[in-house]
Amino acid sequence: MSWVLGSCAAGETPGAVRNRPLVMAHYMPWYVAKPISPAWGWHWTMNHFDPDQTQEGRRPLASHFYPSIGPYDSSDHHVLEYHLLLMKLAGIDGVVVDWYGLESFRDYSVLHRNSERLMAQSRTLGMKFAVCYEDQVVPALVKARKLEPAKRVAHVVRELNWLGDHWFKESSYLRLDGKPVLLSFGQTGLSDSEWSSCLRKTKERIAYFSEHQRRTAAVGAFDWPSPAGGIPATGTFLQSSRSWKHAIPVAFPRFVDIYAEAQVHKSWGRIADDEGKTFRTTLTQALNSKAWLVQLATWNDWGEGTMIEPSREFGNRDLKIVQELVRPHRAGVTLSEQSLGLPVRLLSLRRKKMGSVSQLDRVRDLLANRKIAEASSLIRSLEKAP
Repeated sequence: MSWVLGSCAAGETPGAVRNRPLVMAHYMPWYVAKPISPAWGWHWTMNHFDPDQTQEGRRPLASHFYPSIGPYDSSDHHVLEYHLLLMKLAGIDGVVVDWYGLESFRDYSVLHRNSERLMAQSRTLGMKFAVCYEDQVVPALVKARKLEPAKRVAHVVRELNWLGDHWFKESSYLRLDGKPVLLSFGQTGLSDSEWSSCLRKTKERIAYFSEHQRRTAAVGAFDWPSPAGGIPATGTFLQSSRSWKHAIPVAFPRFVDIYAEAQVHKSWGRIADDEGKTFRTTLTQALNSKAWLVQLATWNDWGEGTMIEPSREFGNRDLKIVQELVRPHRAGVTLSEQSLGLPVRLLSLRRKKMGSVSQLDRVRDLLANRKIAEASSLIRSLEKAP
C-alpha cells in the first residue's frame, strides 16, 4: 500500500516518520452569507431563521451553535484561508469536500465554485484534498425531470470523468495505491450494481469508498456519526471492517441537529458532546485502529452541530484535542496551542486591509510552514501600524 506524500509536509523535518495516519476533515462548502453574497443561503436560514435580525450580538442561525467569526460565505477566499490554516496548525492534513456535481440545479453550481476555491487554497497551503460525492443528487435530478432514469449511470460517469480530467490531476489530490480516492455519501442514490457499472466505465481507475458498508466495487468504506448508534456504532464499524482491504474510521465531537427547530423535519437524534469526551474517545479509537486515514466529521456542519471549527460555545477546544492526540503521530512537527489564535488575527487584518497584500501573504506562508514565532511577530507589527 502506498499513500504517503513524496516529500515532507511543510513544517516537518526531513527525517520525520512518514508512515503515519492521515487526518482529514469533512468540509461543507455550502454557506452563503451577506455581504459577500446578496442574500443569506439556506444552510444559515433553513427558511426559518432570519440572520438580518441581530439579537444580543448574534444573528439567528440554523444552528444550536455560533461560529467564532460569525456566519460566513464559503466563497470568501479569506475565510477558506483561515479554515485551512487552523486545520494545518492543529495537525490536520487536508479536507474531504462534500460535492454535489456539476449540474446547475438547486445550489449545486455554487457548491462546485466554492469547492474549486477550496482546492486552490489547499494547493497554496500544501494540504491534501479529496471528494465525497453526494449521490443523492441522482434521484433528485430524476425527480425534477432533469435526468432520464435510464441515464443515471451515464450521468455519474460523466461527473467522475470530469473529476479525472481536472481535480484528480492535481498534485494535492489524495491518492491510494496510485489511484485517486473518492468517497460517496449515502445509500439511497445509486444502487450497488449501478456503482459497480460506473466504476467500470470511468476513464481512470478510482479507489472508491462507500459509506458505512463496503459496496461490491469499493476498496473499503468510511464511517459516519450515527445518532441512533452513538459512540458504540464506531466500534461496530471497526469490527466489521477488519475483513476489508481498507477502512476510514470517523471521529466526531457531537451530533445536535437543528432540523426540528427549523421545521425541516424531525431531528435525527443526538449524541452528547459530554464536555469533549465524545471527540476524545472517537478520535483516540480511530487513531489507534491503524487505519491509513481518519476522517473528522465535520469541520463545519453547523446545522447538525458536528463542527470542530471554533465556535463561541467551545472556542478552540476541539482543535486542541486534535493537536494533543495526533502529536504522537507527527514526528518532527511542532503543534502549539498558541498558534491556533493566529489565523483569526490574519483574517482580521485581511478584512480591515491592514498591511499590504504581500505582507499578509507572508504571514500566511509563515503559518503554513509552522514558523509561528516569525508569523506572530509580523502580525503584531501589522496590528500596531498606524
